[in-house]
Amino acid sequence: MKIYAVGGAVRDELLGLSVTDRDYVVVGSTPEEMVRLGYRPVGKDFPVFLHPRTNEEYALARTERKVARGYKGFLVHAAPDVTLEQDLERRDLTINAMARDEAGRLVDPFGGAGDLERGLLRHVSPAFAEDPVRILRVARFAARFGFAVAPETMALMRSMVASGEADALVSERVWQEFSRGLMEGEATLMFQVLAEARLLERLLPELKLAFEHGRPVNDSARILVRSLDCAATERLGLAARFALVASRAESSEPARILSERLKAPGDCRDLALLAVQHGEAVRRAAGYRAEEALSLLERCDAFRRPGRFSELLAVCECVERGERGWGEIPYPPRARLQRALAAAAGIDAGGIAAGNVKSEIPEKVHKARVAAIEALG
Repeated sequence: MKIYAVGGAVRDELLGLSVTDRDYVVVGSTPEEMVRLGYRPVGKDFPVFLHPRTNEEYALARTERKVARGYKGFLVHAAPDVTLEQDLERRDLTINAMARDEAGRLVDPFGGAGDLERGLLRHVSPAFAEDPVRILRVARFAARFGFAVAPETMALMRSMVASGEADALVSERVWQEFSRGLMEGEATLMFQVLAEARLLERLLPELKLAFEHGRPVNDSARILVRSLDCAATERLGLAARFALVASRAESSEPARILSERLKAPGDCRDLALLAVQHGEAVRRAAGYRAEEALSLLERCDAFRRPGRFSELLAVCECVERGERGWGEIPYPPRARLQRALAAAAGIDAGGIAAGNVKSEIPEKVHKARVAAIEALG
């Protein structure tokens, strides 16, 4: 029985990055022996165990063979005779197919360390084509590390899309990779890689994003690239970044369809629809009269959801940066609406209610809020 650290932890250590999670492969053991040693079984599709003290994952070395389309269409073989090299060979990229033994020696049968030095994402074997989610993983790693995709790997990904293998992608797994890619430092690289692989138009058909040779070639793609760069600078969260993507839709209906197909979480979907429905009005708000500003605040549910409204303002600012460049700071509509919301929310609605009959309260509160916004000048 031999134990090896594998995968991302080995990769990140070689890159000089901090490592928080470690995974291990166990060669030459059986499920029965692992249980006898105190490991707790957790794997359903293949034998994975939790260490009795650290709770880190230890998986028995295994091979996989494709027997049907889709991510569940694999026959897994885990046995004491499976070697470390066989286990590493089933992995997606060479930079993820390295291991360290218990003495700290690097095991790198597929040249992952060299590809790290070259900044290259290269598939380990033709078995890469058996799981279309790996196209998304390559795009995500490009966004994370800024690495280039090896020509032979890009050619393989294109063939997977052309053959229909990518049609078996499951929404939950797409969202898992896509959302993680959006949060990377160079998220725009994910879109460029997906476009070059011919998968982007299938994943996001509502947005009509066009890239050639890694560059945006239509307005929608150019605005998205600059907007996401702004989002990275502003350190915006996932909901805001997804809203930037969905805001490239022409109306709320395709944005809704996109959100549902990707199974985006409720906060991501709601902010995206808000950005599509009211983004243009927010961006024009610097010139609004007090009555118009209050109406916009009410339509955006800003009084009940001020945090979400703040996210909407950040999204609209990034869209504006995407369309016009950075311009002067602060961003006038954002500042105006933030001040207007604070002033209007500061009105003592309870005090107004206490001194008026019920039927008059809404109008009195409305007028008081308009006056508070007007007083800002």
